[in-house]
Amino acid sequence: MKSLKIYLGLILVAGLFSCSKGGGGSNPPPVVPASFSFNSVTVNGVSNGFNYANINSKPVIKLSFSAAINHASVSNGITIKSSLGTAVSYSTSYQNNDSTVVISSSALAYLTKYTLAISTDLKSSKNGSLSSAININLSTSIDSTNKFPTITDDQLLTLVQQQTFKYFWDFGHPTSGLARERNTSGDVVTTGGSGFGVMAIVVGVSRQFVTRADGLARMQKIVAFLKNTAQTFHGAFPHWMNGVSGVVVPFSTQDDGADLVETAYMMEGLLTARQYFNGASSDETQLRADINTIYDRVEWDWFRQNGQNQLTWHWSPDYGFALNVRIEGWDEALITYVMAAASPTHSIPQIVYTHGWANDGGIKNGSSYFGVTLPLGPAEGGPLFFEHYSFLGINPNGLSDTYASYDVQTKAHSMINYDYCVANPAKNMGYSADCWGLTASDIENGYTASSPTNDVGTIAPTAAISSMPYTPTQSLQALRFFYYKLGDKMWGPYGFYDAFDLNDGWYASSNLAIDEGPIIGMIENYRTGLLWSLFMSCPEVKTGMKSLGFTSPNLN
Repeated sequence: MKSLKIYLGLILVAGLFSCSKGGGGSNPPPVVPASFSFNSVTVNGVSNGFNYANINSKPVIKLSFSAAINHASVSNGITIKSSLGTAVSYSTSYQNNDSTVVISSSALAYLTKYTLAISTDLKSSKNGSLSSAININLSTSIDSTNKFPTITDDQLLTLVQQQTFKYFWDFGHPTSGLARERNTSGDVVTTGGSGFGVMAIVVGVSRQFVTRADGLARMQKIVAFLKNTAQTFHGAFPHWMNGVSGVVVPFSTQDDGADLVETAYMMEGLLTARQYFNGASSDETQLRADINTIYDRVEWDWFRQNGQNQLTWHWSPDYGFALNVRIEGWDEALITYVMAAASPTHSIPQIVYTHGWANDGGIKNGSSYFGVTLPLGPAEGGPLFFEHYSFLGINPNGLSDTYASYDVQTKAHSMINYDYCVANPAKNMGYSADCWGLTASDIENGYTASSPTNDVGTIAPTAAISSMPYTPTQSLQALRFFYYKLGDKMWGPYGFYDAFDLNDGWYASSNLAIDEGPIIGMIENYRTGLLWSLFMSCPEVKTGMKSLGFTSPNLN
């Protein structure tokens, strides 16, 4: 036993000697700097995870880490870029023994999205790397300064009307005089938007934006084109057509013929113009006669599809009624039934309205949203253009039938849309009493009919502005905001651009006839009731609406 202990001791001493001399053993592994971690962020003293909205243009951002930071690595390890990829410069200082980096940026642009990216290129003072990359989302606030000099509300309303009028006047198609579908559509003109444009011309002459003689000349060009050149199908116009040849431009594969709703918007405008150009001169007399010819040609009753008690939206020379879209309420198409009932040549009886449009009472709603009872239509009202397109001509004040009081309907729908935006359940940036209005419009990379049940974060100025007869206080507040606060981004040669999304810092560069027209027309109805007065003065309209069961002091 003693000899075994001596033997083991010799082995241990030999091993220690071998290690101390490096003989036969391996070198110790190199020391690898430990990684470090991100702890927290505050923006202007507020901690809100990785998303910060409505921040000022010069925020102070504090980034806290688990280790002291290598100053030389910061420029590569921390970057700030806008949504367009533009890099933002910044300065740094340090706190908490260099474990907190304080970022002070140069001025950020208002209403813009930025990403503050912290990459694994960031090193600690011991040259360790950040354990994982971090992205922090920043959205800047609205610039509260006015972009234009303050003018009176009355002057602002006139300015908006006059600037919007230019879309239909200066940008009207040179051959046909009709309205281009949008500011990039070349020779493609739109039937419904042109009907609204005709009403805009009436407003333009009335407000002396152009002379009566010039307005009459433009109307003669438009009416001659519609009467003699434009392609029609059983008297109805297509949705789109070529502004030079008048030939249909298909809206979709099977929508390459008649569009009865778009035709109704055109007739709404033409009858309004007929009542306005009421002079005894041969030119105005002939204009009225030509408008009557165009209206009388439309075979509204033919779109009942062999006597059905409903109207159908489309007909194609190649596909017939294949689309088979019923025109039924509540939506933008009330004017179609009014124009059909008013037709001196191809009218429809009340049963078509009752069964087709009103769906035998199925049009009713009656529920309350945000404390407002909605007489008609889908949940929370749908997009606001439901209360604009038909009511450019139809005066809802004092108007009622079996199903609703229409001044109640139009005001209720508008207030629900307003209240939804103020409540802002989706937490969209900018939604407020100043910034509201959901309707059909362009959106980033597309188009949609926005509403409280289809809210994609996009506000369209036409929604609130065209509701001015129903919600004058709320609409004027929105108009001031769009013009004074967003005017540097949203005000252009034809008035307001189509829409914007403050969540993404997106602003349309487009103008759409179907959205421009209601702005000028509904402002005028708010100010003077001009278009309402003219349209409701049509003898055919009085007869037709009464035949459908409507009552109103304006129908007497």
